[in-house]
Amino acid sequence: MTILKIRTYPDPILQKKAEPVSRFGTEEQRLFDDMIKTMYTADGVGLAAPQVGISKRILVASPTMTQGEEYVFINPEILEARGREMGLEGCLSLPGISGEIPRAKVVRFRALDREGKPLEIEVKDFFARIIQHEIDHLNGVLLIDRVDFDKRQELLASYQRL
Repeated sequence: MTILKIRTYPDPILQKKAEPVSRFGTEEQRLFDDMIKTMYTADGVGLAAPQVGISKRILVASPTMTQGEEYVFINPEILEARGREMGLEGCLSLPGISGEIPRAKVVRFRALDREGKPLEIEVKDFFARIIQHEIDHLNGVLLIDRVDFDKRQELLASYQRL
């Protein structure tokens, strides 16, 4: 497996809506595995394909950060979001900064698994936050887009000082 280069802000791919995936061959399976390895190497709990320079609707997640307990979701789409809570989020594409981001407590979504089989799943709390954060990446939305103007300026100023 290969560790992929994580793209950081302001790389343009991070602000572009990713394309759907329709193939699930050897090349895609390798990409899924490379994304998982990259996520763990970067001490992340989630990673979206645009973050490694690939404009495809793929995300990997491991809420427990435990090898063997990772998920691959292809073309995910949120069907229902319930509840609301603020929580601190960081981002591998904006290293060194974090912000309080509002998210739904529970999300129900559909996606394809790594073999292309459809699934529908409901997740809550931290896992729901990860899914929402990574789907944002697939839609070209960063955590700095989820805060008000003043907070965005503050976060970007601290990011640029790093």
